[in-house]
Amino acid sequence: MKKVFLMGLILTSAMYQGYAQVDSTTVKHQPVSVDGSNGRSLPSPISSPPFPSGEWVGGPVIGIPADAPDYPLTKALGLAGSKSRIKIYGWASVGMNVSTSKNSNAPTSYNLVPNRPVLDQLILRAERQPNTVQTDHVDWGFVVDNIFGTDYRYTLAKGIFSDQLLKYNHLYGYDPTQVYGMLYIPKVAQGLLIKVGRFISPADIEAQWAPDNYLYSHSLMFTVDPYTFTGVHAVLRLNEHWQLAAGAHAGNDMAPWSSSASLNGLFMVRWVSNNNRNSLYGGINSLGRGYYKDAHDNLQMVVTTWGHKFSEKVHMNTEVYYMWQHDAAVGGTAIQGPGKDWYMGTGLGATIPGIASAVGAVNYFEIQLSPKKDYLSIRNDFLNDPQGNRTGFTTAYSSHTIGWVHHFNNLIRIRPEIRYEKAWTNDATPYDNGTKGYQFTGAMDLIVRF
Repeated sequence: MKKVFLMGLILTSAMYQGYAQVDSTTVKHQPVSVDGSNGRSLPSPISSPPFPSGEWVGGPVIGIPADAPDYPLTKALGLAGSKSRIKIYGWASVGMNVSTSKNSNAPTSYNLVPNRPVLDQLILRAERQPNTVQTDHVDWGFVVDNIFGTDYRYTLAKGIFSDQLLKYNHLYGYDPTQVYGMLYIPKVAQGLLIKVGRFISPADIEAQWAPDNYLYSHSLMFTVDPYTFTGVHAVLRLNEHWQLAAGAHAGNDMAPWSSSASLNGLFMVRWVSNNNRNSLYGGINSLGRGYYKDAHDNLQMVVTTWGHKFSEKVHMNTEVYYMWQHDAAVGGTAIQGPGKDWYMGTGLGATIPGIASAVGAVNYFEIQLSPKKDYLSIRNDFLNDPQGNRTGFTTAYSSHTIGWVHHFNNLIRIRPEIRYEKAWTNDATPYDNGTKGYQFTGAMDLIVRF
Protein backbone atom coordinates (compact mmCIF):
# COMPACT_ATOMS: atom_id res chain seq x y z
CA MET A 1 0.00 0.00 0.00
CA LYS A 2 2.76 2.45 0.92
CA LYS A 3 4.69 1.52 -2.25
CA VAL A 4 1.65 2.19 -4.41
CA PHE A 5 1.04 5.49 -2.63
CA LEU A 6 4.65 6.64 -3.10
CA MET A 7 4.68 5.51 -6.75
CA GLY A 8 1.56 7.61 -7.35
CA LEU A 9 3.25 10.69 -5.92
CA ILE A 10 6.36 10.14 -8.03
CA LEU A 11 4.31 9.75 -11.21
CA THR A 12 2.32 12.86 -10.35
CA SER A 13 5.50 14.82 -9.79
CA ALA A 14 6.92 13.69 -13.12
CA MET A 15 3.80 14.94 -14.88
CA TYR A 16 4.03 18.29 -13.15
CA GLN A 17 7.74 18.84 -13.54
CA GLY A 18 7.15 19.62 -17.19
CA TYR A 19 4.20 21.82 -16.26
CA ALA A 20 6.29 23.76 -13.76
CA GLN A 21 9.00 24.40 -16.32
CA VAL A 22 6.51 25.66 -18.92
CA ASP A 23 4.74 27.77 -16.31
CA SER A 24 7.93 29.50 -15.25
CA THR A 25 8.55 30.72 -18.79
CA THR A 26 5.03 31.85 -19.62
CA VAL A 27 3.83 33.44 -16.37
CA LYS A 28 5.49 36.40 -14.69
CA HIS A 29 6.25 35.08 -11.20
CA GLN A 30 7.02 37.14 -8.14
CA PRO A 31 10.76 36.62 -7.49
CA VAL A 32 11.61 33.84 -5.04
CA SER A 33 13.76 34.85 -2.10
CA VAL A 34 17.13 33.12 -2.23
CA ASP A 35 18.91 35.18 0.42
CA GLY A 36 17.93 32.84 3.26
CA SER A 37 15.10 35.02 4.60
CA ASN A 38 12.39 32.73 3.24
CA GLY A 39 14.34 29.97 1.58
CA ARG A 40 13.27 29.20 -1.97
CA SER A 41 9.67 30.13 -1.41
CA LEU A 42 7.69 33.33 -1.93
CA PRO A 43 8.35 36.12 0.57
CA SER A 44 6.15 35.75 3.65
CA PRO A 45 2.86 37.56 2.98
CA ILE A 46 2.11 38.20 6.67
CA SER A 47 4.20 39.79 9.41
CA SER A 48 5.18 37.24 12.07
CA PRO A 49 5.44 38.44 14.75
CA PRO A 50 2.99 39.75 15.75
CA PHE A 51 0.81 37.21 13.89
CA PRO A 52 1.25 33.52 14.74
CA SER A 53 2.42 32.60 11.23
CA GLY A 54 3.83 34.50 8.29
CA GLU A 55 2.51 31.98 5.75
CA TRP A 56 -0.87 31.17 4.29
CA VAL A 57 -2.69 28.09 5.62
CA GLY A 58 -1.57 24.74 4.23
CA GLY A 59 1.68 23.76 5.85
CA PRO A 60 4.22 22.43 6.07
CA VAL A 61 5.47 24.60 3.21
CA ILE A 62 8.41 22.96 1.46
CA GLY A 63 11.24 25.38 0.74
CA ILE A 64 10.92 27.55 3.85
CA PRO A 65 13.35 27.36 6.80
CA ALA A 66 11.59 25.41 9.55
CA ASP A 67 14.07 25.41 12.44
CA ALA A 68 12.68 26.92 15.64
CA PRO A 69 14.61 29.69 17.41
CA ASP A 70 16.92 28.72 20.24
CA TYR A 71 14.52 29.15 23.15
CA PRO A 72 15.83 29.15 26.76
CA LEU A 73 15.48 25.39 27.32
CA THR A 74 17.33 24.62 24.08
CA LYS A 75 20.15 26.89 25.26
CA ALA A 76 20.16 25.44 28.78
CA LEU A 77 20.54 21.93 27.36
CA GLY A 78 23.50 23.01 25.26
CA LEU A 79 21.70 22.45 21.97
CA ALA A 80 21.84 26.02 20.67
CA GLY A 81 23.65 26.03 17.34
CA SER A 82 24.19 22.27 17.55
CA LYS A 83 25.04 20.42 14.35
CA SER A 84 22.37 17.91 15.28
CA ARG A 85 19.74 20.66 14.78
CA ILE A 86 17.69 19.07 17.58
CA LYS A 87 15.59 21.55 19.55
CA ILE A 88 13.88 20.95 22.89
CA TYR A 89 11.58 23.68 24.10
CA GLY A 90 8.01 24.40 25.14
CA TRP A 91 5.49 26.84 26.51
CA ALA A 92 2.77 27.23 29.11
CA SER A 93 -0.63 28.85 28.60
CA VAL A 94 -2.55 29.86 31.72
CA GLY A 95 -5.98 31.41 31.27
CA MET A 96 -9.18 32.55 32.91
CA ASN A 97 -12.59 33.72 31.74
CA VAL A 98 -15.55 35.50 33.26
CA SER A 99 -18.71 33.92 31.88
CA THR A 100 -22.48 34.12 32.08
CA SER A 101 -22.29 30.34 32.53
CA LYS A 102 -21.68 29.01 36.02
CA ASN A 103 -20.26 25.51 35.59
CA SER A 104 -19.30 24.86 31.97
CA ASN A 105 -18.67 26.91 28.84
CA ALA A 106 -19.10 23.88 26.52
CA PRO A 107 -19.53 23.64 23.57
CA THR A 108 -16.92 26.43 23.61
CA SER A 109 -13.47 24.83 23.70
CA TYR A 110 -10.05 25.69 25.10
CA ASN A 111 -11.56 27.80 27.88
CA LEU A 112 -14.00 25.18 29.11
CA VAL A 113 -14.16 26.05 32.82
CA PRO A 114 -15.81 29.38 33.68
CA ASN A 115 -14.85 31.89 36.33
CA ARG A 116 -11.60 30.39 37.57
CA PRO A 117 -7.98 30.20 36.37
CA VAL A 118 -6.73 26.99 34.76
CA LEU A 119 -3.58 25.62 33.18
CA ASP A 120 -4.74 25.23 29.60
CA GLN A 121 -1.61 23.66 28.18
CA LEU A 122 1.93 22.93 29.26
CA ILE A 123 3.84 21.71 26.22
CA LEU A 124 7.23 20.05 25.92
CA ARG A 125 8.46 19.57 22.35
CA ALA A 126 11.50 17.76 20.97
CA GLU A 127 12.10 18.12 17.26
CA ARG A 128 14.49 18.08 14.37
CA GLN A 129 13.15 19.74 11.24
CA PRO A 130 14.46 18.55 7.87
CA ASN A 131 16.07 21.24 5.74
CA THR A 132 13.73 21.60 2.76
CA VAL A 133 15.41 24.75 1.46
CA GLN A 134 18.34 22.76 0.08
CA THR A 135 17.88 20.41 -2.86
CA ASP A 136 21.16 18.47 -2.65
CA HIS A 137 20.45 15.60 -0.30
CA VAL A 138 17.80 13.59 1.50
CA ASP A 139 17.14 14.84 5.02
CA TRP A 140 15.13 13.60 7.98
CA GLY A 141 13.38 14.89 11.07
CA PHE A 142 10.94 14.21 13.86
CA VAL A 143 8.50 15.92 16.20
CA VAL A 144 7.40 14.78 19.66
CA ASP A 145 4.79 16.98 21.38
CA ASN A 146 3.64 16.33 24.95
CA ILE A 147 0.73 18.22 26.50
CA PHE A 148 -0.48 18.44 30.07
CA GLY A 149 -3.47 20.59 30.98
CA THR A 150 -7.18 20.97 30.38
CA ASP A 151 -6.66 21.16 26.60
CA TYR A 152 -5.76 17.47 26.48
CA ARG A 153 -9.52 16.90 26.31
CA TYR A 154 -9.51 18.10 22.70
CA THR A 155 -6.33 16.48 21.39
CA LEU A 156 -6.78 13.02 22.97
CA ALA A 157 -6.98 9.96 20.68
CA LYS A 158 -8.83 6.76 21.57
CA GLY A 159 -6.30 4.05 22.37
CA ILE A 160 -3.57 6.45 23.59
CA PHE A 161 -4.04 7.10 27.34
CA SER A 162 -7.68 7.81 26.48
CA ASP A 163 -9.23 6.48 29.71
CA GLN A 164 -8.37 9.82 31.33
CA LEU A 165 -11.20 11.38 29.35
CA LEU A 166 -13.38 8.64 27.87
CA LYS A 167 -13.58 6.60 31.09
CA TYR A 168 -13.02 9.11 33.90
CA ASN A 169 -13.84 12.56 32.45
CA HIS A 170 -10.80 14.12 34.14
CA LEU A 171 -10.39 17.87 33.79
CA TYR A 172 -6.58 17.66 33.55
CA GLY A 173 -4.62 15.06 31.64
CA TYR A 174 -1.59 14.16 29.52
CA ASP A 175 -1.45 13.43 25.80
CA PRO A 176 1.45 12.76 23.38
CA THR A 177 -0.39 14.72 20.71
CA GLN A 178 2.22 14.50 17.97
CA VAL A 179 4.78 11.75 17.53
CA TYR A 180 6.02 11.41 13.96
CA GLY A 181 9.08 11.04 11.80
CA MET A 182 9.80 12.85 8.54
CA LEU A 183 11.76 12.09 5.39
CA TYR A 184 12.52 14.81 2.84
CA ILE A 185 13.38 13.75 -0.73
CA PRO A 186 14.42 16.82 -2.75
CA LYS A 187 14.62 15.27 -6.21
CA VAL A 188 10.92 14.35 -6.50
CA ALA A 189 9.40 17.34 -8.32
CA GLN A 190 10.62 20.29 -6.21
CA GLY A 191 10.58 18.31 -2.99
CA LEU A 192 8.62 15.52 -1.29
CA LEU A 193 8.13 15.49 2.49
CA ILE A 194 6.75 12.28 4.01
CA LYS A 195 5.45 12.21 7.57
CA VAL A 196 4.64 8.95 9.43
CA GLY A 197 3.07 8.78 12.90
CA ARG A 198 0.55 10.80 14.82
CA PHE A 199 0.06 14.35 13.59
CA ILE A 200 -2.38 17.24 13.81
CA SER A 201 -5.18 17.36 11.23
CA PRO A 202 -3.85 19.57 8.40
CA ALA A 203 -7.09 21.31 7.42
CA ASP A 204 -7.80 24.29 9.70
CA ILE A 205 -7.01 27.99 10.04
CA GLU A 206 -6.96 27.46 13.77
CA ALA A 207 -4.29 25.53 15.65
CA GLN A 208 -4.28 23.28 18.70
CA TRP A 209 -1.21 25.00 20.16
CA ALA A 210 -1.65 28.37 21.85
CA PRO A 211 1.27 30.25 20.21
CA ASP A 212 0.02 29.19 16.76
CA ASN A 213 -3.56 30.41 17.17
CA TYR A 214 -4.90 33.89 16.45
CA LEU A 215 -7.07 33.99 19.61
CA TYR A 216 -7.33 32.32 23.01
CA SER A 217 -10.66 30.59 22.39
CA HIS A 218 -11.64 28.66 19.28
CA SER A 219 -14.52 28.80 16.86
CA LEU A 220 -17.40 26.40 17.37
CA MET A 221 -16.71 24.78 14.01
CA PHE A 222 -13.11 24.02 15.04
CA THR A 223 -14.32 22.57 18.34
CA VAL A 224 -16.18 19.70 16.65
CA ASP A 225 -13.93 18.78 13.72
CA PRO A 226 -10.95 16.34 13.62
CA TYR A 227 -7.94 17.14 15.81
CA THR A 228 -5.33 14.46 15.13
CA PHE A 229 -4.70 11.59 12.71
CA THR A 230 -2.32 8.63 12.92
CA GLY A 231 -0.95 7.38 9.63
CA VAL A 232 1.10 8.67 6.71
CA HIS A 233 0.97 12.16 5.20
CA ALA A 234 3.01 13.32 2.21
CA VAL A 235 3.44 16.83 0.80
CA LEU A 236 4.69 17.37 -2.74
CA ARG A 237 5.93 20.77 -3.95
CA LEU A 238 5.32 21.43 -7.64
CA ASN A 239 6.60 25.01 -7.54
CA GLU A 240 6.41 28.04 -5.24
CA HIS A 241 2.68 28.40 -5.96
CA TRP A 242 1.43 24.80 -5.84
CA GLN A 243 1.64 22.02 -3.25
CA LEU A 244 -0.22 18.71 -3.08
CA ALA A 245 -0.81 16.67 0.08
CA ALA A 246 -2.04 13.08 0.25
CA GLY A 247 -2.20 10.44 2.94
CA ALA A 248 -3.97 7.69 4.79
CA HIS A 249 -4.94 7.50 8.46
CA ALA A 250 -6.97 5.53 10.99
CA GLY A 251 -9.73 8.12 11.42
CA ASN A 252 -10.09 11.22 13.53
CA ASP A 253 -8.68 11.08 17.04
CA MET A 254 -8.05 7.36 17.35
CA ALA A 255 -5.06 5.07 17.22
CA PRO A 256 -4.91 2.41 14.47
CA TRP A 257 -5.11 -0.27 17.18
CA SER A 258 -8.26 1.12 18.81
CA SER A 259 -11.57 -0.71 18.40
CA SER A 260 -13.02 2.25 16.47
CA ALA A 261 -10.26 2.68 13.89
CA SER A 262 -11.16 2.78 10.21
CA LEU A 263 -9.03 3.45 7.11
CA ASN A 264 -9.47 6.97 5.70
CA GLY A 265 -7.67 8.92 3.01
CA LEU A 266 -6.90 12.61 2.52
CA PHE A 267 -5.99 14.75 -0.47
CA MET A 268 -5.42 18.51 -0.25
CA VAL A 269 -4.20 21.17 -2.68
CA ARG A 270 -2.51 24.47 -1.78
CA TRP A 271 -2.27 27.37 -4.24
CA VAL A 272 -0.80 30.86 -3.79
CA SER A 273 -1.40 33.61 -6.35
CA ASN A 274 1.37 35.26 -8.38
CA ASN A 275 1.14 38.46 -6.32
CA ASN A 276 1.10 36.47 -3.03
CA ARG A 277 -2.10 38.22 -1.90
CA ASN A 278 -4.47 35.27 -2.25
CA SER A 279 -4.30 31.62 -1.31
CA LEU A 280 -6.64 28.65 -1.59
CA TYR A 281 -6.18 25.44 0.37
CA GLY A 282 -8.70 22.65 0.33
CA GLY A 283 -9.86 19.19 -0.57
CA ILE A 284 -10.63 16.00 1.31
CA ASN A 285 -9.40 15.95 4.89
CA SER A 286 -10.88 12.52 5.67
CA LEU A 287 -12.75 10.06 3.47
CA GLY A 288 -13.54 6.38 4.09
CA ARG A 289 -16.60 4.26 4.89
CA GLY A 290 -17.59 6.84 7.45
CA TYR A 291 -19.47 4.71 9.99
CA TYR A 292 -19.60 5.71 13.65
CA LYS A 293 -18.06 2.74 15.46
CA ASP A 294 -17.88 1.56 19.05
CA ALA A 295 -18.99 4.89 20.58
CA HIS A 296 -16.53 6.96 18.52
CA ASP A 297 -16.86 9.39 15.63
CA ASN A 298 -15.49 8.61 12.17
CA LEU A 299 -15.79 12.07 10.64
CA GLN A 300 -15.72 12.54 6.88
CA MET A 301 -14.73 16.04 5.86
CA VAL A 302 -14.33 18.24 2.80
CA VAL A 303 -12.93 21.71 3.46
CA THR A 304 -11.71 24.88 1.73
CA THR A 305 -9.80 27.88 3.11
CA TRP A 306 -9.27 31.21 1.35
CA GLY A 307 -6.65 33.69 2.53
CA HIS A 308 -6.59 37.29 1.30
CA LYS A 309 -4.21 40.16 2.01
CA PHE A 310 -5.70 43.65 1.83
CA SER A 311 -2.54 45.53 2.77
CA GLU A 312 0.69 45.02 4.67
CA LYS A 313 -1.26 45.38 7.93
CA VAL A 314 -4.63 43.79 7.13
CA HIS A 315 -5.47 40.26 6.02
CA MET A 316 -8.18 37.66 6.50
CA ASN A 317 -8.72 33.90 6.36
CA THR A 318 -12.07 32.24 5.65
CA GLU A 319 -12.81 28.51 6.03
CA VAL A 320 -15.88 26.45 5.08
CA TYR A 321 -16.41 22.73 5.62
CA TYR A 322 -18.98 19.96 5.30
CA MET A 323 -18.74 16.92 7.60
CA TRP A 324 -20.79 13.74 7.77
CA GLN A 325 -20.87 10.18 9.08
CA HIS A 326 -23.24 7.22 9.08
CA ASP A 327 -25.32 5.91 12.01
CA ALA A 328 -23.74 8.36 14.43
CA ALA A 329 -24.78 9.09 18.00
CA VAL A 330 -26.26 12.29 19.34
CA GLY A 331 -23.36 14.14 20.94
CA GLY A 332 -20.67 12.32 18.95
CA THR A 333 -17.88 10.39 20.66
CA ALA A 334 -19.13 9.18 24.03
CA ILE A 335 -17.44 10.01 27.31
CA GLN A 336 -18.52 7.04 29.43
CA GLY A 337 -17.26 8.46 32.71
CA PRO A 338 -19.28 10.31 35.31
CA GLY A 339 -20.68 13.74 34.55
CA LYS A 340 -18.77 16.53 36.28
CA ASP A 341 -19.35 20.26 36.64
CA TRP A 342 -17.15 21.15 33.67
CA TYR A 343 -18.92 18.62 31.40
CA MET A 344 -22.14 16.75 32.15
CA GLY A 345 -22.92 15.46 28.64
CA THR A 346 -21.61 11.95 29.25
CA GLY A 347 -22.97 8.59 28.15
CA LEU A 348 -23.74 7.20 24.70
CA GLY A 349 -26.35 9.23 22.86
CA ALA A 350 -29.22 7.88 20.77
CA THR A 351 -28.34 6.56 17.30
CA ILE A 352 -29.10 8.80 14.31
CA PRO A 353 -30.09 6.53 11.39
CA GLY A 354 -28.52 7.35 8.05
CA ILE A 355 -26.27 10.35 7.55
CA ALA A 356 -25.60 12.92 10.27
CA SER A 357 -23.99 16.06 8.88
CA ALA A 358 -22.64 19.44 9.93
CA VAL A 359 -21.72 22.63 8.11
CA GLY A 360 -19.22 25.13 9.47
CA ALA A 361 -17.84 28.50 8.40
CA VAL A 362 -15.45 30.95 10.03
CA ASN A 363 -13.84 34.25 9.09
CA TYR A 364 -10.76 35.75 10.76
CA PHE A 365 -10.15 39.43 10.05
CA GLU A 366 -6.72 40.56 11.27
CA ILE A 367 -5.33 44.06 11.76
CA GLN A 368 -1.72 44.73 12.73
CA LEU A 369 -1.60 47.54 15.29
CA SER A 370 2.15 47.86 15.81
CA PRO A 371 5.31 46.26 14.39
CA LYS A 372 5.95 42.83 15.96
CA LYS A 373 3.94 43.62 19.10
CA ASP A 374 0.17 43.98 18.65
CA TYR A 375 -2.74 42.94 16.48
CA LEU A 376 -6.53 42.95 16.60
CA SER A 377 -8.41 39.78 15.69
CA ILE A 378 -12.11 39.68 14.77
CA ARG A 379 -13.69 36.25 14.38
CA ASN A 380 -17.21 35.36 13.25
CA ASP A 381 -18.21 31.74 12.90
CA PHE A 382 -21.25 29.60 12.15
CA LEU A 383 -22.02 25.95 12.85
CA ASN A 384 -25.14 24.05 11.82
CA ASP A 385 -25.69 20.76 13.68
CA PRO A 386 -29.06 19.61 12.32
CA GLN A 387 -29.07 16.14 13.93
CA GLY A 388 -27.17 17.05 17.12
CA ASN A 389 -24.30 14.72 16.26
CA ARG A 390 -21.57 17.27 16.96
CA THR A 391 -22.88 19.09 20.03
CA GLY A 392 -25.81 17.05 21.34
CA PHE A 393 -28.34 19.75 20.36
CA THR A 394 -30.18 20.07 17.05
CA THR A 395 -29.53 23.72 16.32
CA ALA A 396 -27.45 26.22 14.39
CA TYR A 397 -24.94 28.36 16.29
CA SER A 398 -23.07 31.58 15.74
CA SER A 399 -20.25 33.12 17.74
CA HIS A 400 -18.63 36.54 17.51
CA THR A 401 -15.26 37.31 19.08
CA ILE A 402 -12.91 40.27 19.19
CA GLY A 403 -9.47 39.99 20.74
CA TRP A 404 -6.22 41.87 21.15
CA VAL A 405 -2.86 40.12 21.25
CA HIS A 406 0.19 41.81 22.75
CA HIS A 407 3.77 40.48 22.71
CA PHE A 408 5.88 41.77 25.58
CA ASN A 409 8.87 40.09 23.93
CA ASN A 410 9.56 36.93 21.94
CA LEU A 411 8.81 34.76 25.00
CA ILE A 412 5.72 36.31 26.61
CA ARG A 413 2.35 37.39 25.23
CA ILE A 414 -1.24 37.94 26.41
CA ARG A 415 -4.49 37.38 24.49
CA PRO A 416 -7.56 39.10 26.01
CA GLU A 417 -10.88 38.71 24.18
CA ILE A 418 -14.64 39.15 24.49
CA ARG A 419 -17.11 36.74 22.92
CA TYR A 420 -20.84 36.30 22.41
CA GLU A 421 -22.40 33.08 21.11
CA LYS A 422 -25.90 31.80 20.64
CA ALA A 423 -27.93 28.74 19.66
CA TRP A 424 -30.56 29.81 17.14
CA THR A 425 -33.26 27.20 17.76
CA ASN A 426 -35.64 28.66 20.36
CA ASP A 427 -35.72 25.67 22.70
CA ALA A 428 -32.03 24.70 22.35
CA THR A 429 -30.01 25.25 25.55
CA PRO A 430 -26.52 23.82 24.94
CA TYR A 431 -24.63 26.17 27.28
CA ASP A 432 -23.87 25.72 30.98
CA ASN A 433 -24.61 22.00 30.95
CA GLY A 434 -27.83 22.29 28.98
CA THR A 435 -29.43 25.23 30.79
CA LYS A 436 -28.78 28.29 28.57
CA GLY A 437 -29.30 29.19 24.93
CA TYR A 438 -26.52 31.81 24.79
CA GLN A 439 -23.24 32.71 26.45
CA PHE A 440 -21.10 35.81 26.94
CA THR A 441 -17.47 35.53 28.04
CA GLY A 442 -14.52 37.81 28.70
CA ALA A 443 -11.28 35.81 28.71
CA MET A 444 -7.51 36.10 28.64
CA ASP A 445 -4.53 33.81 28.66
CA LEU A 446 -0.81 34.31 29.25
CA ILE A 447 1.64 32.38 27.08
CA VAL A 448 5.22 31.92 28.26
CA ARG A 449 7.77 30.16 26.06
CA PHE A 450 10.74 28.37 27.57
